[in-house]
Amino acid sequence: MSRFAQGWRSAGLLLPISSLPTDFGIGDLGPSATKFGDFVKECGLSYWQVLPLGPSSPGLGNSPYSAFSAFAGTELLVSPEVLAKEGLLTDKDLASYGIPHTSKVDYDRVTVSKAKLLDLAYARAEDGLLKDPGFTSFLDQNADWLNDYALFMAAHELFEGKQWSDWPTDIKFRYPNALTYYGEKLARRILRIKFGQYHFFRQLGALEDHLKGMGLGLIGDLAFYVNHDSSDVWANRGLFCLDPDGETALQAGVQPDYYSKTGQLWGNPCYDWPRHQDQGYAWWKSRILHNLAHYDWVRLDHFRAFSAFWSVAKGEKDAVRGAWRPGPGPRLFDTLNPGRGRNIIAEDLGIITPDVTELRKNLDYPGMRVLQFGVGDPTGLSIHCPFRIEADNAVYTSTHDTNTGIGWYQDELDPPEKAAVATLADHPVDKSNIARTLIRMAWFSPASLALTTIQDLLGLGPEARINVPGTPSGNWEWRLGGFEDLSPKVAEEIAGLTKVAGRDNLQHPNLLHY
Repeated sequence: MSRFAQGWRSAGLLLPISSLPTDFGIGDLGPSATKFGDFVKECGLSYWQVLPLGPSSPGLGNSPYSAFSAFAGTELLVSPEVLAKEGLLTDKDLASYGIPHTSKVDYDRVTVSKAKLLDLAYARAEDGLLKDPGFTSFLDQNADWLNDYALFMAAHELFEGKQWSDWPTDIKFRYPNALTYYGEKLARRILRIKFGQYHFFRQLGALEDHLKGMGLGLIGDLAFYVNHDSSDVWANRGLFCLDPDGETALQAGVQPDYYSKTGQLWGNPCYDWPRHQDQGYAWWKSRILHNLAHYDWVRLDHFRAFSAFWSVAKGEKDAVRGAWRPGPGPRLFDTLNPGRGRNIIAEDLGIITPDVTELRKNLDYPGMRVLQFGVGDPTGLSIHCPFRIEADNAVYTSTHDTNTGIGWYQDELDPPEKAAVATLADHPVDKSNIARTLIRMAWFSPASLALTTIQDLLGLGPEARINVPGTPSGNWEWRLGGFEDLSPKVAEEIAGLTKVAGRDNLQHPNLLHY
């Protein structure tokens, strides 16, 4: 039985690692991450939730939900300071490729500077790398995805960023002689890419240990679909709905609804679920367990597609002419042994049909509720309204895809909706107190887990928004101004609220980790 049905109450804070302040243009897994973990502890909270950590690129909109691998981590989050402490970089290196802190991530600049720093570190480590037992053990333990990923990324660079379906036929279709040829031709670059992955997961592990040492947990995020241009699709073509030439034959998306008359066409290849079933869902099982090995909880994005998914044929320009197809249902999760009651949060937002709710409850996974979705017509009937939220849910004041609390209140609510918020709060509400009002509603709701964003905790406006769905650029760039913004006063206030709401981990220390 899940802890969400045992009277367990806890709370956490959502902040992308990329948003942390550093001197290298982007947040990373080094000292800034451990310092933020210390702040989470000072707030009396139990969890830090992050976004997916996979390797993206400016060509993919820098979205953490659009990655070149479902298993790899992005080198952009590797800390140069940690590499320097290990003797792999010098102070001169850090000064040469440092980037003064700004309010936005300049991904083009960061991508170049981080690559230079990792190249320097690799050059110093290269001669003894294959004699390092830590590195060779990492290679052995992750060979099932790492070998394909490293060759894929090295070939991607060799062919100047072309997607794999436009590569020469022999490597495109992974002929054995081509894999051997390119493996030898790109051997040094392949080892360099593996070196980057080694340090990414080494630093992630150190952060996990630091958090656990303080009684804190890390909540990760697993995107449902993968990119067509990814090592996963290239290496496992039979698991995806592709045409004979390797192009996407069946695209993923969302049916038309009251948000969009033409639906959403994402373009990712749909999964060939019968083929996955034939293989015992081995790829998906490995993917979920890979994430559970690094996080205390994992948020499964687009959970509804495990029940049924919207598919659109190749060539369609929007999602109108699509069809529902059955997902794997509980069979996939049964392979996890146990599949039920795992530390998985099901993202069940949007228009959710009874079959999706039945699947979630059957698996004993908590769902998601967002207070911003609980105000409307009629407010009192929404499952996101604070007094209607059930215990087997994680409630959020806002998310990476929504406006901040202040932005939502001032820009998206009409006067009757603002009046409804004030009625729910039982006190006058305006721009100055809406963020703290939402936090109080979440903390005192029946939901077992309550989370807020750093933006709402600090009372930041729409300028601090992380992502605007449907917009092609300007997303995933926001950064925290500095650690001076995380004042003891803020920590003390939220710690007091957390304790009164019965959500501080000191009251339930034995329930933080299994």
